[in-house]
Parts: sequence; structure tokens; C-alpha cells
Amino acid sequence: MSELSHVDEATGEVRMVDVGAKAVSRRRAVARGRVHMAPATASRLRALPKGDALAVARIAGIQAAKRTGELIPLCHPLPLTLVEIDLAVDRDGVAIEAAAETTAQTGVEMEALTAVAVAALTVYDMAKAVDKAMRIDGIELVSKTKEPV
Repeated sequence: MSELSHVDEATGEVRMVDVGAKAVSRRRAVARGRVHMAPATASRLRALPKGDALAVARIAGIQAAKRTGELIPLCHPLPLTLVEIDLAVDRDGVAIEAAAETTAQTGVEMEALTAVAVAALTVYDMAKAVDKAMRIDGIELVSKTKEPV
């Protein structure tokens, strides 16, 4: 009936995927995205009225990764062993990259993507008072790996 992993083949109903029979493995996922803004906004980013936007965005992204299972209804809650977020300001925006790692029975793609999305939203929130034309785009999974433990 469906090739979607969260749809039951027999009934067509939405379901949580059973990962109980999968082997535990070391997993890593990397995602990226971007907040586009005016060059003047990018140059002012660290001096915005709400404080250090990059530090706040990094913490927000880490917190979001840790709560992905609460935010995405059918996502398994995972014991994350690492979340890293890099934010780089350039001439007209902020490039964001997040890596998430776990040793578990399912991957951490959603955690990495969620970290990027929330970090981007936080940058947007911090700078919206000075730049009404910002936009977030390019949120994508860059890589995922799985190694036996």
C-alpha cells in the first residue's frame, strides 16, 4: 500500500516504526541550513539588542536536538551522545551546520535537522527587529553514517 516507513502496510494507518529488532550501532548525521539577511544585519549580528545571537542560537539548537522526540510525533526519543552546532556569519547571512551522534537502534537525522531549523529560527528571532526581509532556506541532510559497536 505504501513505501512510507511510518504508514502501516496492511491498514494504511500512521504508526511509529518498530526498531526493536535492529542492532545498536554508532550513528552520526550532519545537516545544514542558512539564514539570509542584509549585509548590514550580518555585520551587526553580534551587537544585536537581545545579546550574542550566535551563542543563543547554538544553545537553542542543542536543546531542540535533545527534544526532537517530543517535537516530531513519530520520532523515537534518542540518548544523544553529542550535538555540535557551527554558525558562521558571512557577508549576507549565517551558515548553520549541526552534527548529532548517538549509539542506538535508529538514526539521528531528525535531530540534526531539528537543531539546524531551531538555530536558524533563533537567529531570525534575534535579528528580526533590524531586518524584516530575512529568510531561512536550504535546510538539508548532508550526511549520515552508521558503524557497528
